[in-house]
Amino acid sequence: MGEKNILEVRNLKKYFTVGTDFFGRPNAYLKAVDDVSFSIAKGQVMGLVGESGCGKSTTGRTIIHLYKPTGGEILFNGKVINNQASEAQLRRSMQMIFQDPYASLNPRMMVGDIIGEPLDIHGLPINKERTERIVALLQMVGLNPEHANRFPHEFSGGQRQRIGIARALAINPSFIICDEAISALDVSIQAQVINLLKRLQGELGLTYLFIAHDLAMVKHLSNRVAVMYLGKIVEMADTGELYSKPQHPYTQALLSSIPVPQPVIGTQQQRICLVGDIPSPTNLPSGCRLRTRCSHVMPICVELEPKLKDEGGNHMVACHLLSK
Repeated sequence: MGEKNILEVRNLKKYFTVGTDFFGRPNAYLKAVDDVSFSIAKGQVMGLVGESGCGKSTTGRTIIHLYKPTGGEILFNGKVINNQASEAQLRRSMQMIFQDPYASLNPRMMVGDIIGEPLDIHGLPINKERTERIVALLQMVGLNPEHANRFPHEFSGGQRQRIGIARALAINPSFIICDEAISALDVSIQAQVINLLKRLQGELGLTYLFIAHDLAMVKHLSNRVAVMYLGKIVEMADTGELYSKPQHPYTQALLSSIPVPQPVIGTQQQRICLVGDIPSPTNLPSGCRLRTRCSHVMPICVELEPKLKDEGGNHMVACHLLSK
């Protein structure tokens, strides 16, 4: 895109131990994120999509150090942050908006204290300046100053998510991970939150990693999209390119599931269905991980795992069909 990358993820891995031997040593792993690489340019939005359990939320949580990476490198503004000496500095630059607006806010704290907690932790504005900052953040996300003196249970789901957004913005981060930030909201509220995120991005120059199930919303917000399946990125391209010319069978199946509002077109739209269930991430199939559900499977798919390759125009695809 011709812009400096704010985030670079190189061969990121996150494995969870699910079994041990007689001596208590790990001998079985769940490969939630397995050799994932991508970059996000400053001021851009990267969409990360895939079925539940594909590893997209774990990817976001590993980037922000809620999980310790098993392997690979994470670079933020050109600096490796895998073993960040100062977590405080990392937290000031990188924040997360969580999926569940009901579980992510402390029910015993008033809204003003929830939003002001990051300021307290990082030793930022105090006394009058702190109060002014909290009021400004509430107004920035479409809430009123008097809301600072209420508890989370007094708000709707959409309002709670706005509080979560205000908390994420409190210390002026440059990069925000939106982890399914709209999936728990009503459809009409989802649109409002998406528009709020777009407005804030323009006003504050933010960069987002937008993790979601809703492919239509991802298309509306993102500049570039990566598709994950069982811990791997199988396709990645600029948004317009990926949605108009999907090349991986898994991406094609996902995009065919997007509802089309026009009734005539909707009845003509051909749905691509993947056969069977997602394999267990603790017992992955050999070769291509999609081969147990793919109608295009070939002998090489069983023997060799496809690599992510540039098929032109920075359109990355991992599929043996394109090598035929």
